[in-house]
Amino acid sequence: MTHPAATAPSAPPPPEAVGPLMRSLSVLRELAAGGGRRSVGDLVRDTGLARSTVDRVLSTLTRLGYVRTEGRDAVLAPRLLELGNAYLAASELPDRLGPLADRLADELDESVSLAVPDGDGVRFVHQATRRRAMSLAFRIGDLLPAERGAPGALFADGWDEADWQRWRARRAADPTDAGFPAVPPRRAEDAADGAAPGADFVARVAAARTAGWSLDDQLIEPGLVAVAVPVQDPEGRPVCALSVVSHTSRLSADALPGAVLPRLRETVSAMEDALRAPRKGPVPDAAPGPSHATWMRASKHELGPEFVESMARGLITLTAFGTGRAALPLTAVAEATGLARATARRALITLEHLGYLATDGKLFRPTPKVLELGFAHLSGLTLPDIARPHLASLVERVHDSASMAVLSGDDIQYVARVPTVRIMSVNITLGTRFPAYATSMGRVLLAGLPPAERSARLARLRPEPLTRHTVTDPERLRALLEEARSAGYALVDEELEEGLRSLAVPVHDRTGRVVAAVNVSTHAARRSPDEAREALLPALRTAAAGIEADLWVAGRYTRIPVQ
Repeated sequence: MTHPAATAPSAPPPPEAVGPLMRSLSVLRELAAGGGRRSVGDLVRDTGLARSTVDRVLSTLTRLGYVRTEGRDAVLAPRLLELGNAYLAASELPDRLGPLADRLADELDESVSLAVPDGDGVRFVHQATRRRAMSLAFRIGDLLPAERGAPGALFADGWDEADWQRWRARRAADPTDAGFPAVPPRRAEDAADGAAPGADFVARVAAARTAGWSLDDQLIEPGLVAVAVPVQDPEGRPVCALSVVSHTSRLSADALPGAVLPRLRETVSAMEDALRAPRKGPVPDAAPGPSHATWMRASKHELGPEFVESMARGLITLTAFGTGRAALPLTAVAEATGLARATARRALITLEHLGYLATDGKLFRPTPKVLELGFAHLSGLTLPDIARPHLASLVERVHDSASMAVLSGDDIQYVARVPTVRIMSVNITLGTRFPAYATSMGRVLLAGLPPAERSARLARLRPEPLTRHTVTDPERLRALLEEARSAGYALVDEELEEGLRSLAVPVHDRTGRVVAAVNVSTHAARRSPDEAREALLPALRTAAAGIEADLWVAGRYTRIPVQ
């Protein structure tokens, strides 16, 4: 079940609304509600769209890089995060306030969150979590009912009667909070008799107004407690709430405010100063440009009727927003996207109708609702999750097994692998470790280290001959690592195992740091070293570039675990 606030509004769309854009967003919402993966048949049933329409929507979303197909399933792809990134960058909350939240989490050794109001719900925009058996597990983009958590009482203080009526109607329509998959459902017996957390919400709002902070005493689930304080913009309006979350095994609800409120208030004061300060440094992500028009024409020429231009144009409109572009007039959106003014206007009107944009009549700005388009699911991806589709494409292209590994001490550790089917193939399982010095991925990873760290590792290495071809001379290894760094790849020929030849390239994160390596392993009898370079290196580099492009988008506001 989808949260009522996340569905299309009940009011009829305006005459200017773009139907294909509305249909594409309904498909994305259903995919997000289904955990990022749904069969095409399920999408047809749940959206009420014709099969041919869903096929065209998925074809266009695939071309945009927002969805990929796996058999009969449609799967959300990391590039879709660029829509949520546009909202987060435009708000500037994670960029300006996130480091302060992270510091507070380190000082208190508790989980810390930033949340914003979204209708009668609360949506997370930043998380600094502690690694514990019992700790906060929400993701950026997750939506909670306002009454189930500390921030909601702070935001509800600004509601008018219409807002309260919508809240009551939602609770009546969804008494167990089934439309909020991020929280455990309320017990049926509690829902039937109006028990907490909804029954006393009005009182908690009044208490928060008086105290200036709000308490969550196990409103989400037993054992979880939190304190939240509002963060105000320079005009004195609450723009988000800063929360400290703990567990009753560490601090009771009575003890938590006294333990954390002083530092919480100091951090809020620093955050409000940060919101008043002028922006420093370059804008991290430039606005899209008119080259979109050329791409649209090429896509339409290649896919024909399976590419719906009006849908693609509407979604691209959201990417016009970002850092330094929090609110834009129609003309600026048209210029940033390369769309005709009339086309941009219809897209903006449609997105406003659906709640993804707000406007004062002149300026448009993205709303937190943009995060419902799969951001929470995709923000939980790991590096292997991101890599696997690209490794699968690589295997399909070269017909040899492909792998990804990360550096673990002086070894490499396999974190993703897509095997090929051959009578004689390389059989390696996830988690396998090999000495880095004798593997192609290891040499790429060692070559990507800062020079001082690389030298220190080489100085302590005691290489052993694994085959008669293994290079063990420290100076020769040093030279090979420098070659790998300069060339951008490493080829290792029968040094790990007789008959095994491997070629690897690095994978860089947003900062340019080498975080992983991908390789293709093959039997030495199939190709000479030169033939392996010619046949495999272009495909390897294409796969690595695809992984890096996804990492660039996915790593903008989330930390991507390497395994």
